[in-house]
Amino acid sequence: MSLSEPEVAKVARLARIAIPPDELPAMTAEVNGILGWIEKLQAVNTDGVEPLVSVSGMTLPLREDVVTAGGCAADIVSNAPETMENYFVVPKVVE
Repeated sequence: MSLSEPEVAKVARLARIAIPPDELPAMTAEVNGILGWIEKLQAVNTDGVEPLVSVSGMTLPLREDVVTAGGCAADIVSNAPETMENYFVVPKVVE
């Protein structure tokens, strides 16, 4: 499958990509090259190949889900220059 210059221009317009007219022939050749690679990939026989989630067969180690100590907001904001009710106070940046 290959696209003509008007088809590439239409796809670019639909994607809101500005392509100058002098660059259209080069872009058409590049798009057709990509479509050629896709056609080659479609010709590969993948029967009997299981889908992969990852290229490595390793799984990430999981930690045990345990409840941790909470309610330490006062400790967290203790070094802040200015706080109010256990929240950081920052200068207003939007008028």
